[in-house]
Amino acid sequence: MPLLMPMEAGAKRLNSDFYVEGYATTFNDPYCLYEYDGNKYFEVIDRGALEGADVSDVIMQYNHSGKVFARQTNNTLGILENEKGLFIFADLSKSNAARDMYDEIKSGLITRMSWAFTIASDKYDRDSRTRTILRIKKVYDVSAVSYPANPETEITARDYFNGLIEVEKQERLLRGRDLEHLKLKIKLGVI
Repeated sequence: MPLLMPMEAGAKRLNSDFYVEGYATTFNDPYCLYEYDGNKYFEVIDRGALEGADVSDVIMQYNHSGKVFARQTNNTLGILENEKGLFIFADLSKSNAARDMYDEIKSGLITRMSWAFTIASDKYDRDSRTRTILRIKKVYDVSAVSYPANPETEITARDYFNGLIEVEKQERLLRGRDLEHLKLKIKLGVI
């Protein structure tokens, strides 16, 4: 079941000149987390890792610390799980610090993201030196960062209508998947 956290209306509530969006993580895309003694150690987030995760009050920060720039509970942050990863969209208009962050993202000084979470389940493959995160227990924050662990993350400043179009596109994809899932359940006689 796709994740659609408190902003079911999507970016419609984010009518802001300080709109940003991006991916805090990607799924099924291994990245080098450490290099030690000539060996690389990888991490990968499984596509189903967010199923059942506590995402009740995720915040947006810079480098996982300091001020809060956006928050789900005040409808300035939305997060959506899609095929690529954990998509975020935020209104950075509510404080001077948040507006400064928007300017740094817009100017290209900050271009990547990360996220803070606790793990419920994982596995390790010694041959490939890859840790696979199978289940996330709780998501704490999504952060714009100077140096990401996962180089495939991104964050960009967009104008409101381009951002709205992207979020509505994501919502249509999610509704379509939900409808196909429902049809399959009916066909299989589950409901």
